[in-house]
Formats: sequence, C-alpha cells, structure tokens
Amino acid sequence: MQFFFEVLIGGLLSGVMYSLVALGFVLIYKASGVFNFAQGSLVFFAALTFVGLMEHGLPFGLALLVTLLAMILLGLLIEKFVLRPLVNQPQISLFMATIGLSFLIEGLAQLLWGANVRGLDIGIQDEPLAWIADPTGINVSKFDLAAAGIAAVLVVMLALFFSRTRIGRALRAVADDHQAALAVGIPLQQIWAIVWAVAGFVALVAGLLWGARNGVQFALTFVALKALPVLILGGFDSVPGAIVGGLIIGSTEKLAEVYLGPYVGGGIEGWFPYVLALIFLLVRPEGLFGEKIIRRI
Repeated sequence: MQFFFEVLIGGLLSGVMYSLVALGFVLIYKASGVFNFAQGSLVFFAALTFVGLMEHGLPFGLALLVTLLAMILLGLLIEKFVLRPLVNQPQISLFMATIGLSFLIEGLAQLLWGANVRGLDIGIQDEPLAWIADPTGINVSKFDLAAAGIAAVLVVMLALFFSRTRIGRALRAVADDHQAALAVGIPLQQIWAIVWAVAGFVALVAGLLWGARNGVQFALTFVALKALPVLILGGFDSVPGAIVGGLIIGSTEKLAEVYLGPYVGGGIEGWFPYVLALIFLLVRPEGLFGEKIIRRI
C-alpha cells in the first residue's frame, strides 16, 4: 500500500500539471468555440523564449517579465490577425488555422532562439521531501509538489477571475451565446483579446514547469496532446473539468504503467490515457462537466 500511494500521489501531482495545459484550451474554447491546436506551441515558445533571454544575460526576474509581456503580445496578435478575420467561419476553418499557426510559432521560436535542447532551472530541486519520506516512507518529489502547488494557485485564481469579476462574467456570457452577449453591449473582440492574453500567460507557466522537468525542447509541443484526454474526460468548456480530468489522467496513467505495464511489455503510460478517453467517449461524449447538447433532427 505504501508503494501504491507513492505512485498515486506522483500521478496526481503530474495530473495537476496536465490540468494547467488543458486550461489553455478551455479558456479559448469557452470564449470563442475554437479548439486551439497551437496551445502546445505556445508552451514551447514561452519556455524557449525564457531560456533564450536568460542565456543572453537577463536576470531571472527580468527574463520572466519580458517573456510574460511577449506571451501576452503574442496572444493579442493571434486574436487580431488570426481569430478575428475568421469570425463566423466554419469550425473546421478555425481549427485548420490553429494548426497552421502551431507550425508558424514553432518555427519562429526556433528561428529566434535555436533548436538545441536546453536545461531550465527554476530553483526547485527534483528530490524527495524528507519530512514526508521519514515518517511515512513515501517519496514525494519536491519539484512535483511545488509545481502542483503553483498550478493549483493559478487554477484557483482563474476560477475566481471567471466567477467574481465583471470581465469573467462577461466571458461566461460570451461563452453561452455570442449574439446575446453582443445584444447587451458586451464587446466580443475585447473579451477574445483578454482570453488569448490569459492563455499566453497560462502557456508561460506551463512552459516553465514542463521545461524545468523535461528540458526545453521541441517535445514540449507534444505535452498539449496529453491534454486532449484531459479535455475529453472533463469537458472542453469546463475549468473544473480540466482539473478533475487532469487528476484522473495523471493518476491512472501512473498506476497503469506500474500495475499493467509488465503484462503488456511496458510503455503503457504513453498511450493508456487515449484508450481511457476513447472508452469515455463511448459512455459520456460531452465529458464529466460538459454541457449535454440535444439537437432536433
């Protein structure tokens, strides 16, 4: 049982970081109905920009501030020059636009900072916490716990932003019905710009955490693919769904790797979340917290 809880806790902490990536998808999908395939590229761009600025001599705090401003500016530019001209176009057109945008951002990041793999040190060591390991015998990584704490704080802040602020309420109105929101005077373009800017900020936090864990490399773009099962389980338009879905995916993939992996040759952690998502689609395609849509035929 001690080993079981150690694996479970590690999976839950990873799941919180998956939730953080999934939040970027949820924010944009809630406001505009666009599935932003480029979110993984934004994570990669943020991490690579931060490391590049550090290599050019900027101190940690200044590099973080400049990268944050760059991500907000990038989000605003994407909204103005990509999303806005495609308003009221078919969803497939918007989706294909974000795919093209993904390749553009990846190429721009590597053009500016190079394609070499870099390490990223944010001051948190990946070592067991003695105050947990000594009395319980359960090894919990200091980095995983700190990263999960940072992600959890950001999630709570976003939840309060959506529920308590005027902009958050306007965002929910836009998510429910664009035309009704326009009718009561809510400026859609401003709301979309804010959402893309916030998505850029979320990508920065996710990029720093995942870059510090796995290194700053092109593979960071594939982190977004792990967020897809999270969204399927939780619902594409639900912030609580992103959190719960991330916890489910993080814990089940670790447990499956340890307890089922030996029977199927290992490597189950990479594909088990997608199998779980496929099964879930057959049972509840709208997700745990997604709104069930009923159409008359």
